[in-house]
Amino acid sequence: MQNLILPKPLPSAVVVAIILIIWFVIPVPAGVSPNAWHLFALFTGTIAGIIGKAMPLGSLSVIAIALVAFTGVTNPTKPAAAVVDSLSGFANPLIWLIVVAVMVALAVTKTGLGRRIGYHFIKLLGQRTLGVAYGLVLSELVIAPVTPSNTARGGAVIHPIMRSIADSFGSSPELGTSKKIGRYLALVNYNMNPITSAMFITATAPNPLCVSLIAQATNSSISITWSQWALAALLPCLVMLLVMPLVLYVLYPPEIKRTPGARDLAERELAKLGPIKLPEIITAIVLVLMLAVWAGVPAWLIGPAYGLDPTTTALVGLALLLITGVLEWEDILKAKSAWDTLTWFAALVMMAAFLGNLGFTKWFSVTIQGGITHMGLDWKTATAILVLVYFYAHYFFASTTAHVTAMFAAFFAAGIALGTPPMLLGLLLAYSSSLNMSLTHYATGTAPIIFGSGYTTLNEWWIAGFVMSIVNILLLVTVGWVWWSLLGYV
Repeated sequence: MQNLILPKPLPSAVVVAIILIIWFVIPVPAGVSPNAWHLFALFTGTIAGIIGKAMPLGSLSVIAIALVAFTGVTNPTKPAAAVVDSLSGFANPLIWLIVVAVMVALAVTKTGLGRRIGYHFIKLLGQRTLGVAYGLVLSELVIAPVTPSNTARGGAVIHPIMRSIADSFGSSPELGTSKKIGRYLALVNYNMNPITSAMFITATAPNPLCVSLIAQATNSSISITWSQWALAALLPCLVMLLVMPLVLYVLYPPEIKRTPGARDLAERELAKLGPIKLPEIITAIVLVLMLAVWAGVPAWLIGPAYGLDPTTTALVGLALLLITGVLEWEDILKAKSAWDTLTWFAALVMMAAFLGNLGFTKWFSVTIQGGITHMGLDWKTATAILVLVYFYAHYFFASTTAHVTAMFAAFFAAGIALGTPPMLLGLLLAYSSSLNMSLTHYATGTAPIIFGSGYTTLNEWWIAGFVMSIVNILLLVTVGWVWWSLLGYV
């Protein structure tokens, strides 16, 4: 008889306790409706469950959707309407953009195109260790716009390439030789992941959630497009990618400085892959076309009438891959991460939206705003405090999604109330939502994969992450401010 897989007792007990205490024990604050407070109880319990890993994220999300429908917190007088409300997240086009993009990204790994791109860059730049690092950076940068799972990109595509290079130089945790080259490359492997995740809406799953929350908070007066996001991130993030390998090279210098063997390894691996195959060519063409449409190239060349919605573009791209046989329906059915993303994204977006609709987010943001206003600070200093608190709060989160869902809307609303230009504030918080992944070995799904390979100690990882957080914030603010001034966002 198969054993039952039950929720973890202690985290689950904490979740239930949090919901019951907020719902029944803590008085409803003045200015907050009972329905909003009760939804906040369910929301907080869900976030606690995610942080404590009481159950898989998808399971928690289904339970949250069921509780919202059952309790009727969004519409207590009409049970049927409450069910519609609880399922409303599944109709969000931004959610489907990420889900479909995850499915499209399957073609990158299935055809071997991702590995081919990576080894070509290693072959091109692999004479020195620093060149190998930049080869890894360029490899991830090329596939980031069409790989919404930063875990798949950094952990499943780039990390095996990094490990094979380290092994070829006899650098491995098992031999105690990580410092030869493996430690450095592992830290580069990870610390480029938060930067590339910040560069494109489609580079990590929580980014569309940021876009959605900004639109909700501004009544859609600010709806950041794929090209706006990418253009605003372009200069500051490219500088980060240029600086990061150099900073880590100084912080944890590899013992091996010259790596002619890396190019030999890349050539051997490319030989194994053989000549580029038709599925890879089709995948490359589809991805380039998708990126061109996302960037608004057809609308710019021919006219606005020929532009496509980003989600429509992703659906067309997936359809082309299915029509040409690069992907099969079985591949789509097996794309667990895509269906998982659809479920938890829909639940969290739904709860976040109704917290706003019921007035809770406004009340919470006014509370934050009041605390900062009493300090007598100008909006620039106040914004700096908001962003830093938001950024370093990620030490307490093991999920970027949980962090964004728990804090983004309230901090964005508070910043607006303090007088921060909405577009500037949105960019700072949105990019921080990815850049803060550098901090810990549990910050996002990529972290435990690379840290778990054993090339670095915990102290080395945390020191590198903290140093890179300071560097990235400084570059975001300085280079970003100049760049965004030119773009008219400041």
